[in-house]
Amino acid sequence: MSANHQPSAADLRQGVIFIVSAMLILPGIDAIAKGLSGSISAGEVAWVRHVLQAAFLLPFAIWDGGLRTGPNLWSHIARGVLMATVTVVFFAALSVMPLADAISIFFVSPLMFTLLSAVFLGEPVGWRRISAVLVGLAGSMLIVRPSYAVFGATALLPILAAFGFALYMLLTRKLARGGSVANAIGMQFYVGVFGALALTPVLLVGPMTGLSFLAVAMPNGIEWGLLILLGAIATAGHVFVALATRRIGAGQIAPFQYVEIVGATTLGFIFFGDFPDPLTWVGVAVIVSSGLYVYYRERKLAAETSSSPESGDG
Repeated sequence: MSANHQPSAADLRQGVIFIVSAMLILPGIDAIAKGLSGSISAGEVAWVRHVLQAAFLLPFAIWDGGLRTGPNLWSHIARGVLMATVTVVFFAALSVMPLADAISIFFVSPLMFTLLSAVFLGEPVGWRRISAVLVGLAGSMLIVRPSYAVFGATALLPILAAFGFALYMLLTRKLARGGSVANAIGMQFYVGVFGALALTPVLLVGPMTGLSFLAVAMPNGIEWGLLILLGAIATAGHVFVALATRRIGAGQIAPFQYVEIVGATTLGFIFFGDFPDPLTWVGVAVIVSSGLYVYYRERKLAAETSSSPESGDG
């Protein structure tokens, strides 16, 4: 949907329902990965997730006509490799960190994307948004600090994953600018395909490296069931996001993405007995406030640009 197109009341209602539903169920992927971390490595869970994502999304992508890559094959490959890397790194963090803490830290990725888009895409980013990004990164440190004291450098993995995801979003923006013919579902299908292909040789040599997050083990019946559920959640989440983007624009979607923190907190408390401490909630508030401010500035500047070629500092 065009950013300037105003959705109807029905589209707005349906779009909000779809994006909120997606944000509430997607933390289930991470909860399952965390639950399996005692017996299945982060790399193996990530590989299965990408394989099942591709398999489950294939019929949706065919139905939706989104299997053409156009001239952007290498960009799709790069997105798959990046997402595979991000998934392994983030799942490795989840093996030791509380679910809500890791996901809250990960939400600095849109702030990192703001800076990267200025550097690599030439998008204007003024001092206000740069300040908001820096404040958001400081908020992530409020969450990292107590975790770092307990888990050491592992607590920094969500920040590394967030940076990788910001690069992934950068490639996605570049594809959109280049008029990629693949739609949202088709693009996620290729993420699954190329992510699985990238992880296959890594896992083949993983056991020889002695790295625990690349170990390979045969799942038992219950574990297979959880892995299939993980793939189903990923598929449903991506389809819901795609359905939302067809009804409302990115501007309407952005504020609802933080609902994922609510889902993560709920699942973390129910299944792992984790609940963020007061300092973590302060960090979450700082990150969310910074993200919403960046979103507000982008909407304001977009409105100014559409009405006048001259716009103020962002």
